[in-house]
This record gives sequence, structure tokens and C-alpha cells, in this order.
Amino acid sequence: MTDALTLDHVSKRFGSHQAVDAISLRIPAGSIYGFLGQNGAGKTTTIRMIMSIYYPDSGQITVLGEPNSESIKDRLGYLPEEKGLYKKMKAWELLAYFGTLKGVPKADAKVKARQLLETVGLGEFSDHRCEQLSKGMGQKVQILATIMHDPELVILDEPFSGLDPVNVEMMREVILKMKRDGRTVIFSTHVMENAEKLCDGIVMIHRGQKVLDGTLAEVKTGGDRGIQIDYDGDSSILRELPGITRINDSGKHAEIFLATGTDPQEILKRLVGRLVIRRFDLREPSLHEVFFRAVKGESHE
Repeated sequence: MTDALTLDHVSKRFGSHQAVDAISLRIPAGSIYGFLGQNGAGKTTTIRMIMSIYYPDSGQITVLGEPNSESIKDRLGYLPEEKGLYKKMKAWELLAYFGTLKGVPKADAKVKARQLLETVGLGEFSDHRCEQLSKGMGQKVQILATIMHDPELVILDEPFSGLDPVNVEMMREVILKMKRDGRTVIFSTHVMENAEKLCDGIVMIHRGQKVLDGTLAEVKTGGDRGIQIDYDGDSSILRELPGITRINDSGKHAEIFLATGTDPQEILKRLVGRLVIRRFDLREPSLHEVFFRAVKGESHE
């Protein structure tokens, strides 16, 4: 499979701040790839260099086989983190406008705008002004504007930010459909769950440096398997369990890592009667845990 994007020791500094530090990366065409990391890790700066909004201080970026994305902007779709709509434009007008900016003939853009709105359930809102749309509707319109010109590579910067659960699922389905249509999709997020459910591969960035890169299976290889439980009740019992090295507890779900020699069945026995256990299984570590270990080590302290 050919690569849609490669970065070769790419760096970017702003004054005394090293925003991106010698990142190398290869993203296969036709894949969904996640840029993961905390806010301020360097994800957006990397994306802006890919889009030629910024230029790297050193290193080489190749996008769809070209050394500079400026010459192939019509083959790219980009949704920035700072999203916005022209509030007074009708939904179909906005899509048609962005399509014409990317080279779609005006007459074709008008037809395609209405067709795309129909495909995402917004056909009846085609003539509504953008300011009349709900937040979820507006997000759909922005995604459609990003792909109006049938780009080969789509880059979404924090596309899940601020969405409610219903619209998170909508966004996931939109991204999966892009892959089914043969596009390469890159999106940044600091929410590991979104990447775990969608991505073929991920790169984890911390303080401007790449700390992990590869398929989900590759980045989890070698990590200790942990117990994952869904439960109801007072989770303080989890802190009292013997033979535990680390716990990720989110209130109704917990990921528990065991010291060598600890029997998972013994853990289950101690929990029964103290918590209502709705799920108990032994799994590979979550991306949350993989990232934690990569940037802070395995010590809970």
C-alpha cells in the first residue's frame, strides 16, 4: 500500500518553545489515522505544517506524493480546530460556495450540495440559514463542506470537540464512510476512546515528540493485560485489593492492572458482594493506559 503522508524528522519552534521535535511518520493510503496527545502536545502544529499553513524549520513532509501540499490543495480536505459557519448563508449555499473554491463547477456544486445534505438527513434544512441549525447540524454541514470536492486525504483537527454523545456517534459514522469511500482520514484528539474505536493506526505525541506510532495492535504489544470491569457501587474497594499495580477508575468502569502472580479469579471473589459486577474480563491495555505508560512510566505514584 502506498503512503498518503510521510514526515521525515519534522521540527517546528516558536521562539523558545519547541512545538514539534523531529517527528517521523508514515500513514498508508486508505487508512484512518489518529494523532493523539494532550492539549498543547503539538498535534495542531503538525497538522498545520502538513497543510502548509506553517512551514517546518527542518525535515521533509510529503503529501500524496508531493513535497508541498500547496500544489495539491484541491486533493485535500481540512477541518480546522477553530470551526465556524457563515451564519447568514443557507446550508446548501455554504456547501456550494466551498465546493466552487475547490474547483467544483458552480452548477455541479449546487446539485451536489443538496444531494450531500440529503445523505446526512438534512435535506429538509437545505434552505435554512446556518444560524438556524443546531450545533450537531452545523457540525455535519462543516464536514460536508470539507469533502464537497471529493478530496483524497481528509484532515480533521479535534472533530469531536464539544459534541454530545449523539453527535459523537454521527461523527464516527461520517469518518467511517469516508474510509469506505476510499479516502485517507487523519484526525487529532485527546480522547483516547475515539481513536480506539475508529483508527487503523495512531501516533502519540507528547511535548512535541512522537512517543508511540503504529497500528493499534502494535502499540499495545508487550503491555500487561488488565482486568476491565463495569460495575455499580462504591469503588473504594478497588483501592483495597491486594496485588494491584495500577487502577484507572472512571466511576462505572475500571481498568485494573495486576502484579505478577496475582490471580484474576481471586480479585473477582473479593469484588462479588461488594460491587454489582456487570462485566469482568481480561484484556489488553486501553490506549489511555498505553499513553500513560509511554509518557509517565508504569509507576502509579
